[in-house]
Amino acid sequence: MKPFTSHIACTILVLGLCLLNSCQRDLVYSQFVPVSSGKWHVDSVAQFDYRITDAGADYQLLIYVRHTERYPYQNMWLFVNDEQQSDTIEFYLADDRGRWLGDKHQGFIEMPVLFEECKHFPDTGTYHMDISHGMRDSVLRGVIDVGLEIIRYGEK
Repeated sequence: MKPFTSHIACTILVLGLCLLNSCQRDLVYSQFVPVSSGKWHVDSVAQFDYRITDAGADYQLLIYVRHTERYPYQNMWLFVNDEQQSDTIEFYLADDRGRWLGDKHQGFIEMPVLFEECKHFPDTGTYHMDISHGMRDSVLRGVIDVGLEIIRYGEK
């Protein structure tokens, strides 16, 4: 009975890998805007200009916040504006016990935030996005960079 079960498990694993490989992810854009002296002023806007060459594709938009352990809050509010929409998002940088979420690197923590899963752009061309913080403090300390990453999904 065991050889049959392990054969089924191996077959399922191979099929799963084939399915994952059938959809291609292309990094279209990745840019980080540094925050001056680790203090993000409320009137400071991270600006991103990116080019879309395939209007028929689906895109995933990720916003990144890189911060140090000096960041004083568990969460963060962002105002995101582009040609198609204005949005306010909240996300958590730490859990209920104060442990930082995200990837820890030397001296900072990088937190990716899914902004849009299946974004469709109406046309090819250059697009613009502004990101600013929406916290009550006029100056947020401990923020190092704000980033935008755009991934195109498509069939191989």
